[in-house]
Amino acid sequence: MTDVVLGAQWGDEGKGKLVDILCDKIDVCARCQGGNNAGHTIVVNGVKYDFHMLPSGLINPHCLNLVGSGVVVHIPSLFKELEDLEEKGLYCRDRLFVSSRAHIVFDFHQITDGLKEQELSSTKKAIGTTGKGIGPTYSTKASRSGIRIHHLVSQEPGAWEEFEHLFKRLIASRRKRYGEFAFDIEAQLAMYKVLAEKLRPFVVDAVSFMHKAIADKKRILVEGANALMLDIDHGTYPYVTSSSTAIGGVCTGLGIPPSKINNVYGVVKAYTTRVGAGPFPTEQLNEVGEHLQTVGAEFGVTTGRKRRCGWLDLVVLKYSTLINGYTSLNITKLDVLDQLPELKVAVAYKHNGKTLDLFPEDLRVVEQVEVVYETLPGWSEDISKCKTYDELPENAKKYVEYIEEFVGVPVEWIGVGPGRDAMLTK
Repeated sequence: MTDVVLGAQWGDEGKGKLVDILCDKIDVCARCQGGNNAGHTIVVNGVKYDFHMLPSGLINPHCLNLVGSGVVVHIPSLFKELEDLEEKGLYCRDRLFVSSRAHIVFDFHQITDGLKEQELSSTKKAIGTTGKGIGPTYSTKASRSGIRIHHLVSQEPGAWEEFEHLFKRLIASRRKRYGEFAFDIEAQLAMYKVLAEKLRPFVVDAVSFMHKAIADKKRILVEGANALMLDIDHGTYPYVTSSSTAIGGVCTGLGIPPSKINNVYGVVKAYTTRVGAGPFPTEQLNEVGEHLQTVGAEFGVTTGRKRRCGWLDLVVLKYSTLINGYTSLNITKLDVLDQLPELKVAVAYKHNGKTLDLFPEDLRVVEQVEVVYETLPGWSEDISKCKTYDELPENAKKYVEYIEEFVGVPVEWIGVGPGRDAMLTK
């Protein structure tokens, strides 16, 4: 049985906590795409664990964890993250595996990420990337000039010489594109010779790994990074990430067929946030936005950047649901709305007097839409102590039920606080 957790908005929905809860009952947790540009925070017994590239299933001492083929891996960051977890008492090296087909993020990818953003800034079209080199790595992957994990760790005759050749060729091509940026090639090669030995014990054929787990009837959970509205095809292009964050990315990133996927859980924040540039129809540049940002502690786990905040956008959620086919939803951070006397949810967009059928692909249209809101009453009560759905105030229940009815997908979990125990089952 393979279940999937995906972000339903622009990321930062709190997917990690649901993964953590579900991981108590699974055997394998797998990442299918993205890199260390994503971030999940999990709080267990008062200890906060930050995950960026590694699967959150590492929290469960009985769970095996795979960094899949669709992920791009900055190896020094992978080991730094692993060491940070170990400093907090979480020893998990024997349960972590990395796909031999995953592409490597090099330091020069991060350098060119910044150079590309500078270029775009000069024309006021910066994407607002994390600067982690994710986009440039996926670019070299798509141009068939990238370097994969197996190139680095192979012990076949001549393998290191091939790696060195590919590495130098790739840097030369980047310097033709961006100029002679400072980069010590020999020092980097020396570092990667050491990293190859360090990484080799973790490397597996991910296709074989996944299909063996499926054949053995293991309970598998796939942890998506980012979210649907950052998908390279279906998000607010070009203000997106560089991988497929939708359900299709699960199949391509792990080498499994759609027929092996069971449940698809969509995680949606009780309001809407996004990081970086790009249109955001329900953004609130006012006291409401400040409340959501402050009370919700809306800062990026990976970058520390302040998140833009606004009302819940059900147009986005319905669009996301059409593409990903959620079987149930997890609403997170409902408690952030506690002190607001009334709540608004976006139920439609209008453009030139016409109601749009779906979230539009043209960002010029998105920037011009008139948002149609439904106003719902707040509850002005502290719900963080609630332990069951029935304990929620009536207006909080009505808010949840309105979302269910509008989207046509049942809500299964509701987050009312940061701890792993602050998740209600409906």
